[in-house]
Amino acid sequence: MGWDAAGMVWSRESLAGVGGGGVVSGGGSGGGAGDVDAVVARMRALGAAWPEWDGVGVFNRVYLAVTEEMDRRLEAGEFTDRRGASTLDVRFAERYLTVAERGPVPACWRPLFQFRRHPGVRPLQFALAGINAHIGHDLALAVVDACQVLGCEPEDLEDDFERVGDVLLAMEERIREELMPGPDLLQVADPLTHLLGSWSLERAREAGWSSARALWALRGLPELAGEFAARLDAVVGLASRMLLTPLGRWDPGAR
Repeated sequence: MGWDAAGMVWSRESLAGVGGGGVVSGGGSGGGAGDVDAVVARMRALGAAWPEWDGVGVFNRVYLAVTEEMDRRLEAGEFTDRRGASTLDVRFAERYLTVAERGPVPACWRPLFQFRRHPGVRPLQFALAGINAHIGHDLALAVVDACQVLGCEPEDLEDDFERVGDVLLAMEERIREELMPGPDLLQVADPLTHLLGSWSLERAREAGWSSARALWALRGLPELAGEFAARLDAVVGLASRMLLTPLGRWDPGAR
């Protein structure tokens, strides 16, 4: 008996131990610079196929910038364990790419895909809803994926996890600056400010790490692991849905 999340199956054997069959993640087993380059190419291809105002496309542009920054830091030797960092980066990206390219769409991503063309949702909402789904749900599963591939424990990847999180935090600040409406739209932005103030990337990252450790501890109990993952998926999806609360029709020319 196993479980399926975003089309990626963990068998009873793979949950029972690191050496027991691995995780089917739709990509290669490695995580080198070439793999990161392939991830970047796939994101660019997706972005080229979607209009600029598409909600998933907004997140894709954000994530592409994050991945390119990670690639730059890997090439610059900023990670002590380059293989561990690149494996985590690629496995993390694969979770999103599998959903974006072919589905199925799990609960955590469903609100973004359902509301991607809603005229009352702002670009910043799209970006943060995607980040919420990816950090709150996918990152935990990616840590377990990477541990399976590398034959290590989550604690061995904690430094890499924190560095990835630091890149995301820096990007979030830039995203808010670039996508938040200007002072001339203050009246429109007011409910947006309150809505987005209720969500924290730092808290989502902390919860993601706790979820990764819990899933790893439950790998020998596939039914419980599956139930935990399903609940995590649903809860993260609920938060994404709230982040995408329509705030009224807006002018794309004014962001």
